[in-house]
Amino acid sequence: MKLSKYEMETIVNYNADDQKATVYTRDKSVMRRLDTLVIEFPEIYRCIKVSDIDKTYEMPKSYVSYRRPRRLTEEQRKNAMERARKLRQK
Repeated sequence: MKLSKYEMETIVNYNADDQKATVYTRDKSVMRRLDTLVIEFPEIYRCIKVSDIDKTYEMPKSYVSYRRPRRLTEEQRKNAMERARKLRQK
């Protein structure tokens, strides 16, 4: 079954009382990343439900991360662009 990009959702659910977070996803790229973590760290990440279009995972809620946006100076941005240009030329 082919899903639209809008239908390829990922939902992270947890509450203040539990120590576990549940991640429901229909996005294949998120599934691949989480499946890799399940294989590498089975004591931490678990796949708890699978269907033909989605998967549900469980993990410690402390592994859910919120990050500040990265702020680059104009010099850092130019250096990064130059490095990327050199890598593409190789």
